[in-house]
Amino acid sequence: MSSSASLVSTPPMPAEGVRLRPSFDAGRLLRELTSVREHTWDQQRVYTEDGVGDATAVDWRCLALRSPGGDGDRTDPGGPGPRDFADTVWLDRIPYVREVLDSIPAPLHAVRFMALGPDTVGIDHTDPKYGPRWGVGRLHVPVVTNPGAVLVLDGVEHRWQPGEFWFGDFSRLHRVQNTGTEARVHLVIDVLVTPGLASLFPDGWQEYFRGGEVLYNRQQCPQTADERRRLNTRFPIPATFHLWEDDTPLSAALPRITATLAEDGDRMTLRLPDDRVFALVHLGDNEYRLAGWSEERTLQVFPDGPDPKVVLRTREGSQVQELTVSAERLAA
Repeated sequence: MSSSASLVSTPPMPAEGVRLRPSFDAGRLLRELTSVREHTWDQQRVYTEDGVGDATAVDWRCLALRSPGGDGDRTDPGGPGPRDFADTVWLDRIPYVREVLDSIPAPLHAVRFMALGPDTVGIDHTDPKYGPRWGVGRLHVPVVTNPGAVLVLDGVEHRWQPGEFWFGDFSRLHRVQNTGTEARVHLVIDVLVTPGLASLFPDGWQEYFRGGEVLYNRQQCPQTADERRRLNTRFPIPATFHLWEDDTPLSAALPRITATLAEDGDRMTLRLPDDRVFALVHLGDNEYRLAGWSEERTLQVFPDGPDPKVVLRTREGSQVQELTVSAERLAA
């Protein structure tokens, strides 16, 4: 196992949230929102290592515009799993929202309209690893609001207005509340952090994006069928490696399970005991991240020579941990 970290002082994130550029047409957003509100949206659900979880206990409803597999009924934010994010049928009905999304220079994960009902107060909570340190960002475009609709983020009250474009570090403690008489509706966009995304931030944030604890994601790199086929392997991994919210350091002393890397159609998958399957995204040089997540954790295959191996990595900003395990090649 090895790890690396910068010994140089790094600039901190300037604030818990910031308005981005550009702004959007609040009137067009409202008209398109109205066109998809003819039915009652479902309650927001959480997503955990076990998959889609419980619905929230308060009046917090969602319409999925992008979700794992493009499932229009998914109200959770998604995460690593057998299917990557894709557009839902709802996005075809709102072309201006599609324009907004197309203008963001970063890969999109979950995109949802999220409606917080009137006279509703959420609980104080954090969204683990939803921040640039882990390569993930959460963006908001308010569509409907009122003076009683407040986001309390790291102790600071925010009242974002329709058409504005905002970033918040939701890995910090936060709470949403709406003491008004109408629902507060935001377009909530989860993205992977890239240099292009950093260009949307104001000038005062550029030093942070140049030298701060930011994890940038690489673009997907195509592979041929022959390139994928030669990587079919079996190897041991720590039992916590696929748990993307877990903070356990990589260690050879951790309990292990057997993983299989196998070609499945035009992609590679990671298969674990109990039939758990994770689609993978190729980043180049036989290194993969889990589809639905960032480069916060990756695996890289070295199939050649008498001793094939796999290098597992976890990242947080500039810090990288590695664990090398022996691999067994499988028949194509």
